[in-house]
Amino acid sequence: MLDLKNKTAVLTGAGSGFGLECARLGAQLGMRLVLADVQQDALDAAATEARALGADVLALKVDVSQAGQVEDLGLATLARFGAPHLVFNNAGVASGGLVWENSAADWAWVLGVNLMGVAHGVRVFTPMMLAAAKADPSYRGHIVNTASMAGLLNAPNMGVYNASKHAVVSLSETLYQDLALVTEQVSASVLCPYFVPTGISQSQRNRPEVAHGGVGAMTQSQLISQTMSEKAVNSGKVTAAEVAQMVFDAVAAGQFYIFSHPKMLDGVQSRMHDVLQGRSPSDPFAHKPQIGQALRSALRTN
Repeated sequence: MLDLKNKTAVLTGAGSGFGLECARLGAQLGMRLVLADVQQDALDAAATEARALGADVLALKVDVSQAGQVEDLGLATLARFGAPHLVFNNAGVASGGLVWENSAADWAWVLGVNLMGVAHGVRVFTPMMLAAAKADPSYRGHIVNTASMAGLLNAPNMGVYNASKHAVVSLSETLYQDLALVTEQVSASVLCPYFVPTGISQSQRNRPEVAHGGVGAMTQSQLISQTMSEKAVNSGKVTAAEVAQMVFDAVAAGQFYIFSHPKMLDGVQSRMHDVLQGRSPSDPFAHKPQIGQALRSALRTN
């Protein structure tokens, strides 16, 4: 996929972070854009900016955890632009804390957005992309799913998030293999960013229970996770715009794994060695023991 002019891109989580930056880049490349986000004001701002850049835009408020809403997004896309050429299943939320302190609502929210949002996007858009490929030998399509380095590593105090992102990596690898069985015209990539300033550390603002005043006080471990996450994300040196360019470059090159911080693959290699050698998981703070000690001290303080 080298020439994206007049091609159609669907982007979830388009109101901020990677979704917004990919929308900006897509508009600059002359793409037609389908923008989806759960936050109306952010969605409106993204759509206004993309239109100012000359893009033909369809903007819809969508909660990707809801199957019917993603199905409606697919129907609206097909009616307006036909089958998309690029689908970016990007919407995601973050929540941490000791794994046994995550409530059923925590699991439903994080897995609903991070995993089922991707699954719904794959389920809805892949068939129409395959149909377009069958009808037109020149058609090319690509699906990009946003996972995380947390989908390849297992940092403590982030269990529910880690589980959701590991599942997205697995889904994406399987999608890549499944597509290869049936076509050479549609493929897939998985984006595994590390700490990049995107606003994901403020995910709680869009949690359904927050809007209805139904969330109780966060536990100590969850508060610690939130503080550490905000600090790490906001101090990230790689920008969301740079990651968006990595995504488009990967699509052009047919690259599957997209890493914002390749140096973090050392940690992935250590984890794989743990698995292959049957040893217990390595200390994730071995390279920065002061952080591990600070976290242990904070969690053990009553």
